Amino acid sequence: MNGYGVFAKYYDKLTENVNYKGRADYVSTLLSTFGVKGGTVVDLACGTGSLTYELLEKGFDVIGVDASSEMLSVAQQKAFDKGIDQPMFLCQPLEKLDLYGTANAAICMLDSVNHITELEGVKRFFKRLYNFLNPSGLFVFDVNTIYKHKNILGDNTFVQDYEDVYCVWQNSYNPKTDIVDITLDFFEENNGVYIRSNESFSERAYSINDINKQLNKSGFEVLAVYEYMTKLPVTETTQRAVFVAKKI
Repeated sequence: MNGYGVFAKYYDKLTENVNYKGRADYVSTLLSTFGVKGGTVVDLACGTGSLTYELLEKGFDVIGVDASSEMLSVAQQKAFDKGIDQPMFLCQPLEKLDLYGTANAAICMLDSVNHITELEGVKRFFKRLYNFLNPSGLFVFDVNTIYKHKNILGDNTFVQDYEDVYCVWQNSYNPKTDIVDITLDFFEENNGVYIRSNESFSERAYSINDINKQLNKSGFEVLAVYEYMTKLPVTETTQRAVFVAKKI
């Protein structure tokens, strides 16, 4: 996730169908349900800050962290556009998280954990985060499941048309590792001519059991695992799972 210079330019356009307000409502409900009703929340892999600002409006003191300086530049610009004070943004990869203090909770949404393609890296991230949460602090995050990687993303190609930007999303799935290599080709119209640019990255899906084990090894207690945007249990066809874990 280092760089993302091209992706940052189009990220908000590609995610304009994401209901960030609804996502913030869902996250804040989970935090409240399990005991966090305010204070500092770290938005890990915050991207362009859309969820960060929604959580700010809910009264949380939010710190945004992302490995891409380009993404964070867009996030910073949003504070200027909104005419509000800019929250703290830190440019750091998840596995090297280093905050200036502790927080009541951390969130990591939009399958960002899947971008860590080695289980050892996931463990390093969880252990780093553990150090920066207050006692009984919560960690809420979502992941794409193996089912989604195998049956939805797979070796499929998706085409998205956003008026002035045309995106071709190509996937290559490795069943031995559950890694999907993703290539995004962007075609942007400029005075009747389409200019092409691209971005590539990989995502790995982990079993629910593997994630539970790494959380436990890192000092977390898993409080719940839900079907995305619900409080229902995951099933064999769940595409995205949400974990709620507590520092113990």
